[in-house]
Amino acid sequence: MKYINKMRKLIVIIVLFVAVAAVKVNAQNLKFGHIDMQQLIQVMPERTAALANLEKEAGELEEMLGTMQEELQTMFEDYSTKRETMSDLVRQAKEEDIQMKQQRIETFRMQADQQLQKKQQQLMEPIFTKADSAIAEVAKENNLVYVFDVSSRVVLYQSNQSIDVLPLVKKKMGIE
Repeated sequence: MKYINKMRKLIVIIVLFVAVAAVKVNAQNLKFGHIDMQQLIQVMPERTAALANLEKEAGELEEMLGTMQEELQTMFEDYSTKRETMSDLVRQAKEEDIQMKQQRIETFRMQADQQLQKKQQQLMEPIFTKADSAIAEVAKENNLVYVFDVSSRVVLYQSNQSIDVLPLVKKKMGIE
């Protein structure tokens, strides 16, 4: 009986030793990469086109907002100069018109901000998708297990053994 228990312990020790050795050998073969995603996005030509499109739309919205604010200013100046000669009913109606115009301007401003945010997401999504695809291809070609985005500042340590895939991804995408 003692002999069987000693054999079991010996087998368990041998299995553990083999498992640890296998993990150690496997861990030595793991390759990691890193990339500054913001830097990659900055140099992509699609980003320039997307920003131009976004700026055009922002300009149109700002122009409309400016027109609305000019109309409000004109309404207020007209009200201010004629206020003393207006009847109470007319003065009250003008004040309500001015308040409604102010509310419409504020509503327009909020909706414009939301529209610009949505447009930015729509324009940038394919750019990020293209970058992600290129990173995945480079990672596969170089047998990388993980690629970390160092621009997010989540990576606290970066070994010189980690491969900077930015030049490889730029090359894959045809960016100099």
